[in-house]
Formats: sequence, C-alpha cells, structure tokens
Amino acid sequence: MMESGKTRRLARIFRDDGKTVIVPMDHGVSVGPVEGLGDVKRTVNQVAKGGADAILVHAGVAKTVDTTEVGLILHLSGATRLANEPDWKTQLCTVKEAVRLGADAVSVHINVGSEHEQDMLDNFSQIMDDCDDYSMPLLAMMYPRGPKIRDEHSYEVVSHAARLGYELGADIVQTNYTRAAESFRDVVNSVRVPVVVAGGPKADSVSECLRTVYECINAGAAGVSIGRNVFQHQDPTIMTRAIAEIVHNEANPGNAPFTQGDKSETVLART
Repeated sequence: MMESGKTRRLARIFRDDGKTVIVPMDHGVSVGPVEGLGDVKRTVNQVAKGGADAILVHAGVAKTVDTTEVGLILHLSGATRLANEPDWKTQLCTVKEAVRLGADAVSVHINVGSEHEQDMLDNFSQIMDDCDDYSMPLLAMMYPRGPKIRDEHSYEVVSHAARLGYELGADIVQTNYTRAAESFRDVVNSVRVPVVVAGGPKADSVSECLRTVYECINAGAAGVSIGRNVFQHQDPTIMTRAIAEIVHNEANPGNAPFTQGDKSETVLART
C-alpha cells in the first residue's frame, strides 16, 4: 500500500512503538521571554540529543532552528497574557506556511468551556479542512478552561475535552492528566486517536514530573508534551533522556537517582 503524506509525517513524530516525547517551546508568544528559551537553538539541540521525538514551536522559531534530528510541530494559534482575553486563542499562522517550513504536524489550542469556545471551534474546522488538503497531521490541544470549570483536571471535563477533539477529527489529542491513572485510562479508551498528556506548570521536583509521566504512559497515553520541566532543567538533555526512557522503554522512575540539584547521571532502570 502506498504511504500517504500524513503517515510519513506522523512517523517523524511517533516512533515504531506508537509513542512520542514532545517538547513544546511556544511559550514566548503567551508569556514572553522565559528561562530556558533564551538560546532556543541550543535548547533544541539539547532535547534532540536527549531523545525528544518532536518540538512544538511558532513559525518564527521554526525558521531559525535545525529540526533535521527531531520532528517539527508548528503551533498555529495563540494569544498573549497582556490581552484582555488571553484564553481566546486566535490563528497566527497557516497550514500552507507550515508546509513551506517543512512541518510534520500543526497544532491548534482550544480552551473548552471558554466564553469564546465557539470561535475557536469554528477556526479549528477551517484549519482541519486545510490540513486535509495538504495531508498534514493536526494535533488538538483540548484544555478545559472557562468560568464553569472548577477543576481543569477532573475526569468529567478532561474526558469531554478529549472526546471533543476526537469527534472534530484531530489526528492527535493533547489534554490534561486527570491525576489518577484509572480515570485517565477511561479518557484514553474513549478516544480512537493517540492521546498526549500536557506537562503543565513546572513540577516541584524532577521525581514528581517523572512519576506523572510513568502514570500517564501506564494509563495508555501515547506520549507526553513537556516544556518547562525539560527546558528549565539544568540539563535538558538528561531530563529529556529520562522522560524518553519512561515513554519508550517502560523505565521505572523510582529507580532513578537524582543528585546535584536533580541532575541524573544514570539511565533509568527498566521494569
């Protein structure tokens, strides 16, 4: 059977085991300069060396970094924290531009429950149509976030957000972890496309971050998308490698010694 363009692109993001480690570096649009992304070229090289499968960036960064060793996901939407409505994500780039930049996928952010949810959904449908024209995989960031949502990690809202992304036609759904493996397994089982877990804010410790990754993968997640816990670590290469060992080799984070300020000098022990 002839391999489609979408299949070839997805193979740049997911390994043969169907899993992926994504390092998002799109924070500059929403919050401005952040620690760890001052020299983004260096950071991209570090995470690629550590075994990241893909990075996720905006168009300007994509034009200035080398992604020959890592998959490229171009983020198409965003808003700044300075805006009156920062949760209203609007389209900043096109699928056509993503093709020109050699992207392997594009991503779109939807805040499910936001007062501007419908605007974001309308925009998503237009982008999805463009993706079909170019055989471009679409990753949907489906985050429960709005005035009616009290807990952005509850099963009820996470499962709804994930299912919505699947129903709309996303090739990959990215959402919050429910903080419980059993309930998140139900989220994964309700969606027939890969589910990737968003890393969220920086964890209190490396061990906490790695335990969460381990729980997500064991609950059936197809991977993780972790930014600040990677690029703000004192050695992004080592942190990426530790995460990749869990995602791809079922390593047990409990067997990983972290010394010198959470810097691991050993490979995780496999279960």
